[in-house]
Amino acid sequence: MASKDNTKATDVTISIDEYGDVGEVKIASDVVATIAALAAAEVDGVYSMGGTLSDDIVAMFGGKKIQKGVKVVLENTKVKLGISIAIMYGKSIPKVSKEVQQRAKTQVESMTGLEVEKVDVKITGIKYED
Repeated sequence: MASKDNTKATDVTISIDEYGDVGEVKIASDVVATIAALAAAEVDGVYSMGGTLSDDIVAMFGGKKIQKGVKVVLENTKVKLGISIAIMYGKSIPKVSKEVQQRAKTQVESMTGLEVEKVDVKITGIKYED
């Protein structure tokens, strides 16, 4: 997961046979990243999504990126995710990380129909509340 941006490919085409062949559906990798970021942010113990310096600069100038801290690699209909988070002090890193992995996988799979092969979690910081 060494790509500089959020993706290896910009979108993925999926086939929906449920309604017959009426066209194709393309899902942008930013959509997959946003789903994963929102799922991770809902986990108790996650203080913030981590990201790169360029993500922080974009956010400073008003360009909000909800998918900050999420790397997406799309290969056919399979997805690999890398999620960077900061957690609250006192929370269990293994428990929070596992919950982030499970929620991101579940949400991406249920909303897109794509198969999530793996979810790597990187702890980028700890927030201490006074």
